[in-house]
Amino acid sequence: MTNPVLNDFREQVLTAAAHAEPLHLQGGGSKAWYGRHSSGQLLDTRAYRGILSYEPTELVITACAGTPLREIEAVLAEQQQMLACEVPHFSEHATFGGMLAAGLAGPRRPYAGAVKDFVLGTAFMDGRGQIAEFGGQVMKNVAGYDVSRMLAGSLGTLGLILHASVKVLPKPVAETTLVFALSEADALRKMNTWAGQPLPISATCWYVGRLLVRLSGAQAAVDAARLSMGGEEITDASTWWQALREQTLDYFSQDEAHVLWRLSLPPTTPALSLTGKSLIEWGGAQRWLYSDESPERIQTLAREAGGHASIFRGGDRQAEVFAPLSAPLLRVHQHLKQAFDPAGIFNPGRMYKDI
Repeated sequence: MTNPVLNDFREQVLTAAAHAEPLHLQGGGSKAWYGRHSSGQLLDTRAYRGILSYEPTELVITACAGTPLREIEAVLAEQQQMLACEVPHFSEHATFGGMLAAGLAGPRRPYAGAVKDFVLGTAFMDGRGQIAEFGGQVMKNVAGYDVSRMLAGSLGTLGLILHASVKVLPKPVAETTLVFALSEADALRKMNTWAGQPLPISATCWYVGRLLVRLSGAQAAVDAARLSMGGEEITDASTWWQALREQTLDYFSQDEAHVLWRLSLPPTTPALSLTGKSLIEWGGAQRWLYSDESPERIQTLAREAGGHASIFRGGDRQAEVFAPLSAPLLRVHQHLKQAFDPAGIFNPGRMYKDI
């Protein structure tokens, strides 16, 4: 290992493992509030940064974990390309590795795919200080592909992501946003009706009696969909969708004393009988909720609907914030943790207390 930054990372990992002391893996800290509270010696990934390769014709970019997201998106924009699922930054300091570790996606998620769906290959350092590489730089290379996907959304609990290759997409040629005055129930019915039609929908959001629908694609397809769907076009729509992605809309302006729930549900689920303030996106599959109802009731209703509920912001970060795991699934998580991080040093407890 000749890279001095990687040598330093390895030394920190080996020292922590030898003393059974936790390491707090972090890039720009833009999502430090996400998940359970994590403690330990800081290992800052931003020292390992830079774009290693970019092939616009192949729609693939490979970058180090500490590379700022804004730098990657600027390079892609020069070629009229973008990160596929409209990943949120939550800060100008957001990094490429943080994007992968959090696995969060924005408004385009149900129509383009999740972060893990675009990961082609990764290199990471395990709890023994060893570097492992999985996958590659093309979709057809599936060797070790599942391990690369597992790292997406693992919140740094399995290993230290060093670099990754991801597939990117061309920016749409045309885009417009329509708005409809609808109740929550009517908006859910509309979104599900349109989901069964060949429409170039790339984002939906219902909030305070308004349903916004973004259309993206070829100009002819967008024009035809606009005429068939009706509604009114809105101006400066890109700013609005960015505010939704970054959670800077007024809906998200509550302080940390108010718990923001994230409900993942089948899109066809009717409005749940929960009091509080709601915002719905992803065609009904992702629903945000500020509510004073008990966590048990919220999680029970989500589970009965075929989904799950987790605390996204606020609340007690020492307690469990994600949906409880079944005993078999918990054992799978524990076995993976043991395999990649036998000393349990990487962000212990960040996802669940016993992982």
